[in-house]
Amino acid sequence: MRRLGRPRPDAERGAAGVLVAVMMLVLIGAGALAVDVGQIYSERAQLQNGADAGALGVAQACHKAGCTQAEAEELAAELANGNANDGDANISEVDISVADQVTVRITTQNGSSSVLAKLFASVLNAPAVSVGAHATASVEVPGSGAGFPLALSECQYGLSDAVETGVLLQIRYKPGMAGCTSTSGHAIPGGFGWLDQNAGQCQAATDTEDNAAYDPGADYPNKPGQNCDSVLQGWISTIQAGDEVLGVFPVFDNAGKDKGKGWFHIRGYATFQMVGWKFGGGSSGPRTYNNSPTPATACVDPCRGIIGKFQKFESIDAFEGNSGAGDDLGTVYIRLTN
Repeated sequence: MRRLGRPRPDAERGAAGVLVAVMMLVLIGAGALAVDVGQIYSERAQLQNGADAGALGVAQACHKAGCTQAEAEELAAELANGNANDGDANISEVDISVADQVTVRITTQNGSSSVLAKLFASVLNAPAVSVGAHATASVEVPGSGAGFPLALSECQYGLSDAVETGVLLQIRYKPGMAGCTSTSGHAIPGGFGWLDQNAGQCQAATDTEDNAAYDPGADYPNKPGQNCDSVLQGWISTIQAGDEVLGVFPVFDNAGKDKGKGWFHIRGYATFQMVGWKFGGGSSGPRTYNNSPTPATACVDPCRGIIGKFQKFESIDAFEGNSGAGDDLGTVYIRLTN
């Protein structure tokens, strides 16, 4: 029988070293991938924030005062750079060709190039990567919403395109206002009307594509659980602190009754700066506040009304509503659509 000899001691010499070298390459590759993916993810998040800010900012600025292509690009670059950790982003496109819409496209800027140099994967001869983001913001007229349960007559609305803020005026409850007709020629109530409230809330939901039910009469809403007094007290506190109370109210252009129930057709939404009001008897709040700011706008018993100014208003996140078929009455909201 043939006898097997022992292997020589140096037959496998170096095998462990090769194995360690291979494992090190795998670990380096995995580490490079993890670090670089994290870097790319962070850069992508910064770029998206910059694109969002640029689109919203340009949409707001251009809607309010108009802007040239150069002005839009300058503002977008300023906002995008402000959201980059290194303060340097590359605006590849600012598209303002579509009315009331802005699209901003942005890529990373690393040194003099528009690609992101990888920190570790370059050791493995991996190419640089380009990171980009884009955002589209639209300026939209609200078509529905929910708010304080008061609707204003179209006869009271008066804010031309040429002004940002109207004159101080008084809007009182006056359903039989002579000569109050809608843009379509229908006789409609003047002043304001109280809307049917949502259950347990001091607010009413309205939509320009549906009629809104209203409560006849000038009586202030005081049903259990509605807490309208607390809303008015909040307004008083805001005004006394030196801030403005801006209410977004539906404006009706037609009214009628169906089976004993009153309805308003909502034309659109207007913003009214509340300066004072009188919703009940007495001379103290919260239902009566600053009801005689000037002799011409004084609202004393039996008057029930509000005092203030119509304003143009642009909101990015404050309006609780959706876009729709409403008319532009100076109130718009700006939102990201892509």
